[in-house]
Amino acid sequence: MNALSHAVVPVPSLRVLVLAQDPAMGRKLRDLACAYGHRAVQRAGDADVALCADGATIPAGIPAVICGARSRAVAGWLPADANAIQLDAALRAVAAGLVVRSPAILRDGFEALRETDPASALTPREAQVLACLAQGLSNKAIARRLDISPHTVKFHLESLFRKLGVATRTEAVAAALEHARIATAEF
Repeated sequence: MNALSHAVVPVPSLRVLVLAQDPAMGRKLRDLACAYGHRAVQRAGDADVALCADGATIPAGIPAVICGARSRAVAGWLPADANAIQLDAALRAVAAGLVVRSPAILRDGFEALRETDPASALTPREAQVLACLAQGLSNKAIARRLDISPHTVKFHLESLFRKLGVATRTEAVAAALEHARIATAEF
């Protein structure tokens, strides 16, 4: 290892435009951003990133994180109760050109499916993929069995995970077993 591999790289602060209709919420967001050394600015042209509360008008052409609302127009979504660490990470990621979504926000979109019957929302092919998962098959084995590409298997798995509100293969099978809905598929 060279000497540079152990060097600590200073993390630069960001210039943050805080936007909120409610002055108290604006102060709270400004305080959270400043807690990590970021500097609040007053004009969009001076900002690296915008931090917006629910209901604020988001300026065009500047990456933004919004707290408490969902908008496809912004790069970052966080819940209204996000803490300073989450806020700092989201601001830095969005300023670097990344997209940020809170896991809770992603899951909320499928809450209605989980409350009713998530497995009934599965497509027939997703049910087949889930049945293969329950048998412990790898993505390659699932692809061979269903005569689809491994990429298509990944696509179906991502969709399954979203619909079932899970993050792993094991959780998907457990959720399906919990709902007693693993369809027996004939191949």
